[in-house]
Amino acid sequence: MFQWGMPFPRKRNALQFTEPELRELNSIRKSRTEQKRRTLRAAILLDSLSGQSDQRIARSHDVSRSTVVLCIQKCLEFGLEAALGELPRPGKPRQLPDDAIAWVQNCACQKPKELGYSYELWTYKLLTAHVREHCVAAGHPALRQLSRSKLHKILCQGELQPHKIRYYVERRDPAFEAKMANVLHVYKEIEIVNELRRGEPERPLGMVTISYDEKPGIQALAVTTPDRPPVVGRYPSVLRDYEYERLGTVSLLAGLDLHSGRVIETVSDTHKSADFIAFLKKLDGAYPEVQKIRLILDNHSAHTSKETRSYLSAMPQRFVFVFTPTHGSWLNLIENQFSKMARTMLRGIRVASKQELIDRIHLYFEEINAAPVVFRWKYKMDEIMIV
Repeated sequence: MFQWGMPFPRKRNALQFTEPELRELNSIRKSRTEQKRRTLRAAILLDSLSGQSDQRIARSHDVSRSTVVLCIQKCLEFGLEAALGELPRPGKPRQLPDDAIAWVQNCACQKPKELGYSYELWTYKLLTAHVREHCVAAGHPALRQLSRSKLHKILCQGELQPHKIRYYVERRDPAFEAKMANVLHVYKEIEIVNELRRGEPERPLGMVTISYDEKPGIQALAVTTPDRPPVVGRYPSVLRDYEYERLGTVSLLAGLDLHSGRVIETVSDTHKSADFIAFLKKLDGAYPEVQKIRLILDNHSAHTSKETRSYLSAMPQRFVFVFTPTHGSWLNLIENQFSKMARTMLRGIRVASKQELIDRIHLYFEEINAAPVVFRWKYKMDEIMIV
């Protein structure tokens, strides 16, 4: 007669493990980084191997007896790895064939305006509605009940994000590679010269190289209500009225000395040829007459205008221009300085007048020049082309 509390008789084979498998099981059981289910299953198998009953193992690990039995049966039938892991399950039958998924992805790769909509980019709502409306005519009736979540899975499967724009710069300069190689050769030459001068700081330079560019349109914005500073325990950040007043814009013309890290700059209302010539005159006065001044700069019209060429002709052997490729101003190291400036000093700036903005820009570069940092170009330096 069966009595409650009596152990269930075993009708299965005993577990057997090799020495490496035993070491693995003990390691998993003691691990603090393994998944909880794997440590539990390893403990069940080891306890069963030691001769404990299924019921006792279940009580000691606070699981049901069927969990213990299933783990042991999987190990006996399919092996240790199957017992520690999960067996494949049949799951729900697949409803969307490959051609239907490919059709949805093809729709996502077209612009909505090309299909008769006013939208430039797809939204999930619009693309879902389009698929539902046209799927039958396209021969994919299974898509009539397409949900947003299923559409998301289909797009992720194809690594598509048709609701976003990723910008890039087209290389429209036919001599892009040659010009890029020329700029990179200059950077390599500067690196070698700077390394030599590190041991001989007084070594004279026959040519100084300046990375030059303009940063136009710096806005002078004024607050309409004074800012409120942070207050301990109440306001963690500065409080500012979202309204502001426009006081105009200024243009920054700056040159980064690639040997010393110092910046020479001017600020003006425009960045025309006259402003560029004024900057060249400031450079001319900042360096000895025996030195050539080599500028790395972009193809702005002010750099090649009639006025600029006329000034350069009156200063023979003084300036050398190295132009970056069209749409390749990212090759210019001064852009790093401008980026840092935008992320620090200009971030959230408010001024009482345009002159205050100009003064603070000058002060910023005084602070930079007080502890200059020599910039080094590293990106693609090993890919310099010999032209």
